[in-house]
Amino acid sequence: MARPLSIAIVGAGMGGLAAAAALRRVGIDVTVYEQAAQFARLGAGIQIGCNAMKVLRALGLEARLRGQSFYPRSWNNRDWRTGQVKFDMIFGETAEQKFGAPYLLAHRGDLHAALASAVPGQYVKLGHKLVGLDETGDGVRLVFANGAVAVADAVIGADGVHSVVRDILFGASPVHYTGRIAYRTTYPAALLGGQKIDDCTKWWGEDRHIVIYYVKPDRSEIYLVTSQPEPDFTIESWSAKGDVRQLRAAFDGFDRQVEAVLAACPDVHKWAIVDRNSLERWSDRNVTLLGDACHPMTPYMAQGAAMAIEDAAVLSRCLEGVERDGVPNAFRRFEASRKDRTARIQQTSRTNTWLREKTDTDWVYAYDAWTAPLAA
Repeated sequence: MARPLSIAIVGAGMGGLAAAAALRRVGIDVTVYEQAAQFARLGAGIQIGCNAMKVLRALGLEARLRGQSFYPRSWNNRDWRTGQVKFDMIFGETAEQKFGAPYLLAHRGDLHAALASAVPGQYVKLGHKLVGLDETGDGVRLVFANGAVAVADAVIGADGVHSVVRDILFGASPVHYTGRIAYRTTYPAALLGGQKIDDCTKWWGEDRHIVIYYVKPDRSEIYLVTSQPEPDFTIESWSAKGDVRQLRAAFDGFDRQVEAVLAACPDVHKWAIVDRNSLERWSDRNVTLLGDACHPMTPYMAQGAAMAIEDAAVLSRCLEGVERDGVPNAFRRFEASRKDRTARIQQTSRTNTWLREKTDTDWVYAYDAWTAPLAA
């Protein structure tokens, strides 16, 4: 029997780990290389859409995620000052029956840990920062900053918006600073002192918004994330600290729920919201990109991680049963199968109008990456 295809995945984020789990599911040998020395539980929430949950279910993670995450009644969209409902997107059992999977609100660290649990630890190499990549007669050769060298039949660059794999293949991708920034944090709901908040609400202001939701099934932890203008701030880092007093001032006059959540907020992170175009090509011979490395998303639809997770499932379908000489065609088929959908999500998110008024959501949440037609 021919030996299994060997694939190196660069990046152990959501997309990289989902790809590793999905590829192992179809008998492919996978090693994941991650530059960080250890995984960190960042203070951020994440919305796990019904479309992403269908992928995670097949990876055996649904029960764990249901047990750790919040099951919201809806994603409610309200006017910033009056609290008037603009559009109440109902989730819960109604959406689960309609779309075939639950909509969950989670701590980003809990989702990442669940995905990590689906990939045996010996196949994840931490402390490996990629510095070189070239194709040889033996396969694709990867060189790391720590001196390690690896060879695989193919490589998947799942290393995010700052992708080294992308830059090696196609050159640095231009960055457009939107002139907007975001604050985000999670904190114990006990700090609210008994103040009740809705399950999940986006408060729409005239030039800014704030999203607030629970990330634990017992409502013990809440998350907030904002978007507002601040043209001179250009630090694109998830670890940069913000000033909670400036955050409160930026949302002065918003509904009392927002006021209560910000008054109790102990500290906050801050980063610049940037926009990048998707690439014209995602692959070159036996190397391809996945997720934010090739189709980065603004955060306004809560679909960035979901697109990478969908990518993982579709890529595994394109590679199942493929030998090394068939990899370039499989990678092109993957791109052709995913490009229209990811481009539509990217463009829709860019407008920041998702759910502001009555919205057709079926095309997003009903999608099933395991059964969606593949390109010819």
